[in-house]
Amino acid sequence: MPQGEHIELHRKRHGYRLDYHEKKRKKAARSVHKRSEQAQKTLGLKGKLLAKRRHAEKATMKKTIAMHQQKDSKRKAEDGAPQSAVPAYLLEREQADRAKVLSNTIKQKRKQKAGKWEVPLPKVRPVAEDEMFKVLRTGKRKQKQWKRMVTKVTFVGHSFTRKPPKYERFIRPTGLRMTKAHVTHPELKTTFCLEIIGVKKNPNGASYTQLGVVTRGTVIEVNVSELGLVTPGGKVVWGKYAQVTNNPENDGCINAVLLV
Repeated sequence: MPQGEHIELHRKRHGYRLDYHEKKRKKAARSVHKRSEQAQKTLGLKGKLLAKRRHAEKATMKKTIAMHQQKDSKRKAEDGAPQSAVPAYLLEREQADRAKVLSNTIKQKRKQKAGKWEVPLPKVRPVAEDEMFKVLRTGKRKQKQWKRMVTKVTFVGHSFTRKPPKYERFIRPTGLRMTKAHVTHPELKTTFCLEIIGVKKNPNGASYTQLGVVTRGTVIEVNVSELGLVTPGGKVVWGKYAQVTNNPENDGCINAVLLV
């Protein structure tokens, strides 16, 4: 059992220390000063890299805040005489200046867009082609090196059948094929073993997505029908996206976080 799980088990049995949350809050408050001190002391190339990384972080933060920000579309007109003549049928109506008219639907879409593609791992290490594929020599002539064996975990559907060896370009070994994933619900803090429906996007490229290669950072679609998730309209949600957070070829299993 990993050390982290022992800690969780102890917390479930005995709870947190009395000063745990206070210490955590103070540590978070101090981290800003610590980061500032580090930025001031770091010089040369490391300083430049640190400044570049911080600048990118700030830009992302500003974009997210701007997306989520509620913009006040209406404001009351100043009291006093109307600036222009008003028809008799509009006299009793309240005067309102519309500065930037954004309908509720547009606001809602903005909010959804800002939060929709927030993934647990926004950046992942790119996987080189040499690492992903192993060259297989076939035939008598040494020039025939057109076959590739996938060295990473892959997903193929239940109805999948291999092509004849003569026509098979990419070989996906049976031992590295997986159909289930351990998916953690971030709000419920619970992990479920769910069936994979398909590979939505592999960050390394469209060809890997098409092959169904599952690496760290890949967005997969999982079957959540047994969780009993329901839409506002009352329909049962069947499939949901999740992002892979581990290296499945090293761990022998797929761990993912549900994108709520």
